[in-house]
Amino acid sequence: MSPDFPAYAPSEEHEMLRQTVRELADAKIAPFAAAVDEESRFPQEALDALVQNELHAVHVPESYGGAGADALATVIVIEEVARACASSSLIPAVNKLGTVPVLLSGSEELKKKYLTPVAKGEAMFSYALSEADAGSDAAGMKTRAVRDGDHYVLNGAKMWITNAGVSEYYTVMAVTDPAKGAKGISAFVVEKSDEGVSFGPKEKKLGIKGSPTRQVILENVRIPADRMIGAEGTGFKTALATLDHTRITIAAQALGIAQGALDYAVGYVKERKQFGKPIADFQGVQFMLADMAMRLEGARQLTYHAAIKSERAMHGEKVPDLTFVSSACKCLASDVAMDITVDAVQLLGGYGYTREFPAERMMRDAKITQIYEGTNQIQRMVMARQLLK
Repeated sequence: MSPDFPAYAPSEEHEMLRQTVRELADAKIAPFAAAVDEESRFPQEALDALVQNELHAVHVPESYGGAGADALATVIVIEEVARACASSSLIPAVNKLGTVPVLLSGSEELKKKYLTPVAKGEAMFSYALSEADAGSDAAGMKTRAVRDGDHYVLNGAKMWITNAGVSEYYTVMAVTDPAKGAKGISAFVVEKSDEGVSFGPKEKKLGIKGSPTRQVILENVRIPADRMIGAEGTGFKTALATLDHTRITIAAQALGIAQGALDYAVGYVKERKQFGKPIADFQGVQFMLADMAMRLEGARQLTYHAAIKSERAMHGEKVPDLTFVSSACKCLASDVAMDITVDAVQLLGGYGYTREFPAERMMRDAKITQIYEGTNQIQRMVMARQLLK
């Protein structure tokens, strides 16, 4: 292929990265995945392995001590970790989600202060947008931030916050001017150690049990005004712009879960014998596998396509269809992941229904990818709105 031919594929470096992450995940993350799920405990082994290999927040630019990996490389890291353990994949995914608002809208001082420790693996960064009564309707949030001299005082409670209690830093959206609706919402960096910050009990969840999901409770949390991300009233705009980039990481997580389930199912059907031959010899099984693999590859190509557009947008290029493709890949990949994991359980038969085998865990983990960072019903509304503009 001539050097000037535009490559519509991951580069050799991307594929080498995939191999590195897959080997690491197989050796250091997969062996603990079942225990992490069973015990509902944070995957410390995964965090240690990812930090040691500088894979915990590869998206942080080199100027802040990070690897400066592009969006496609970040997708590949999340995908390969999720193939081994979905809970563990939320370490690189949520580090990106929490920091993108700072990258998009934060001051240079804010970027240096908060991105540097994340890049070093000294801190994780969560994202606090949702509330008990403001999920899909995030603009209906009640958390308030009131100006007091050169500080803001925050009061409220954020719900469903991924890695809450483990992360040191939180991007928090709060209402600064209730009269302005969505244009009265601002974004702030809140630290776990700030006085008045506490956490609710861990949610008892269907899946991703290794990643703590908790309320973040803010009671008269007084923070310096320079911790505001961007100008006052721009928080909701930043939140939506962030999701254009990070829905793609949820698609990546879904791809990884689906790939793990498919790989396991393929291995199983080649070994499992019924009626005197491996069940892989039966056409009904072959058709199921073909459909699983075909749909997974379609979702993967759309996700990689969206990642390339995300990268261009992060570098200041105007990408009019980023919102559409990021919603589309998140929606498609998560729907496909749910279907593939259900089929994997089916292919394993009775064994698929037991915790002795990983397929049922993957099925439970896949479900959340259809719900968080915008339910798939919301994604369809977003896509339709883009089409009808």
